[in-house]
Amino acid sequence: MMSSIFHRISVRKFEDRPIEKEKIVQVLKAGMQAPSACNQQPWEFYVVTDKEKIQELSTATPYSKCAARAPVVIVPVYRTEGLVAPSYAEIDLSIAQQNIWLETDEIGLGGVWIGIAPIEERMELVHKMLDLPENVKVFSLFAMGYPAEERPQQDRFDPERIHFMTPEKV
Repeated sequence: MMSSIFHRISVRKFEDRPIEKEKIVQVLKAGMQAPSACNQQPWEFYVVTDKEKIQELSTATPYSKCAARAPVVIVPVYRTEGLVAPSYAEIDLSIAQQNIWLETDEIGLGGVWIGIAPIEERMELVHKMLDLPENVKVFSLFAMGYPAEERPQQDRFDPERIHFMTPEKV
């Protein structure tokens, strides 16, 4: 998994080929392995493979156009009822989304996380586009497929952003 952390990039160009269902399920298993506040596991995942619906989703934000050619768009949502710690649902979904992304890279696929939450208008728009149940809120879009591009990941390590709080400095 550490290799995916240092290899994963945002892939916005995809080969024109479907993803095997087993691979989709594998990345969703990784997402559901995420920790969550009070173990509430608020997530549900809608897997969109319909090309017309993907085209529609690609218009949801100014940044979602790259989803148009993806063979799959995963739409993570969170339940709004029965949660022990509802204010942590989006944090829980962020962890699940990161797991999905890392597993996507691990199995030779690529993807890009397209933010929807917390912008209510976008959340409602995607909700309406997919005619989702009332008791869920849209978190993001994750366009994925076989990558048609490759580039090295940026090195983002910056030791200046690390601050050790040792006993003599506290």
